[in-house]
Amino acid sequence: MVWFFFSPETSSFVSHFLVFLFIKKGLMKVVSAEFVISAVRPEQFPRDRKPQIAFAGRSNVGKSSVINALLHRKNLVKTSATPGKTQLINFFVINESLYFVDLPGYGYAKVPQAVTDAWAPMIEGYFKDSPRLAGVVVLLDSRRVPDERDIRLIEWLKQYNIPAIYALTKADKLNRQESERAKR
Repeated sequence: MVWFFFSPETSSFVSHFLVFLFIKKGLMKVVSAEFVISAVRPEQFPRDRKPQIAFAGRSNVGKSSVINALLHRKNLVKTSATPGKTQLINFFVINESLYFVDLPGYGYAKVPQAVTDAWAPMIEGYFKDSPRLAGVVVLLDSRRVPDERDIRLIEWLKQYNIPAIYALTKADKLNRQESERAKR
């Protein structure tokens, strides 16, 4: 289960995100959802006019699983119980009209340190060099208090005026009391 939260500064992003909600509620039929490219450099990013909605958060927060669930696909985006499975910026075109972008997670990952060190500049390059970035869905684990990396991401997005919507993942793993606390 995932809970979504909107902040007032997301108004420009809401129109694109409504498409996202329509998909989740079944009001918009997902006719096609296809992997396009894995990228590491800005020149590899798609340059067409389709808006992009990126998914960001710590390693193993459920970014890939949320994308699969929203698109009603089980295996479009590769998932793993091993933190750090997503190591590249992965683009998926939805209904030939927008992209979902699966970003590598930050924090603990079962990969060499050199690999995780390369992720931050790669993700920052994506944020800075993607004129079609409509906004970012920031995924936070509902069982954990946001840590300094989560706060840094949120502050960074605000600093660069990148619209964000916040989603609490793994809410189905909370008991009632934990659930109420997480919503606050």
